[in-house]
Amino acid sequence: MNTSTTKVVRFHETGPASVLKIDDLPVPEPGEHELRIKVEAIGLNRAEIMFRNGAYLETPQLPSRLGYEAAGIVEALGPHVNAFKVGDRVSTIPAFSMNQYGVYAERAVVPVHALANCPESFTMQQCTAIWMPYLTAYGALVDIGQLKQDQHLLITAASSSVGIAAIQLAKSLGAMVIATTRGERKKQLLLDQGADHVIQTDSEDLLERMTEITQGVGAELVFDPIGGPILGQLAEVSSKSGRIIEYGALDSRPTPYPLFTALAKGLIIQGYTLFEITQNSEKLETAKAYLLPLFDAKKLTPLIDKVFSFKQIQQAHEYMESNQQTGKIVVSV
Repeated sequence: MNTSTTKVVRFHETGPASVLKIDDLPVPEPGEHELRIKVEAIGLNRAEIMFRNGAYLETPQLPSRLGYEAAGIVEALGPHVNAFKVGDRVSTIPAFSMNQYGVYAERAVVPVHALANCPESFTMQQCTAIWMPYLTAYGALVDIGQLKQDQHLLITAASSSVGIAAIQLAKSLGAMVIATTRGERKKQLLLDQGADHVIQTDSEDLLERMTEITQGVGAELVFDPIGGPILGQLAEVSSKSGRIIEYGALDSRPTPYPLFTALAKGLIIQGYTLFEITQNSEKLETAKAYLLPLFDAKKLTPLIDKVFSFKQIQQAHEYMESNQQTGKIVVSV
């Protein structure tokens, strides 16, 4: 096999999944504070779909790589890399710009600060499914939200990989978890993952059910990736001095601020992305030290929904956009 080139997924224009192409490029050499991994599994994220569409926090520089999460074996070290050695099993942490690095590839160079050792008992497919969801959940629930035992946590759109990570993390803290999903299909899965209650928003009234479940107290913490008009309802179901953490924009409609409810209850409503954790080296180290023992103890275990092959990258993106998944979509390299 000729190892002087490697297959890399890139897009030369923004648009639907069909813009993703597999290009043959020279094998990259790691620079200072970088290393190269031989990729075995890739974890997909909504951010990558937004980036491919030109609708993300940053504009892609074309032709653009993409991808935040991969797991594999360290193959080459750049200068001044002491934390890892060739042969280590590692996975990447979303702590870089996709305009600089992208891990949809057979071989990928990544910055050393964006790597962690794989939990020993996890497969490569599990290793690529942990950092984006669990760090996102950790930042919101532990670092910002200070979630306590017996508090009520409301997780909307709870069947995503982040939603499931949040359920598991909240249960490890002893909180009461209320998850929402639109229909019947994902209800049992959410209960199996540890949710205490599941509200089906297509057929049940959110305010009525929340009042019943929390006995009128409301949710001390709400974790929401939807945004849009639902924010008004989330404010209604929050407790006095409650906190609503917005971490996504699945609903593209405007998000009206629920001023009078926020005033009446003294609510905190804040935007959050996991970069608040991953781009702060002290917070990132604290988060890794918090999460790794929970992975090793199997208190946190990623749920893998479906595995695609590398050449099926377009289908994998289309599947994510169909919103059928529960948990993480993985691509095997």
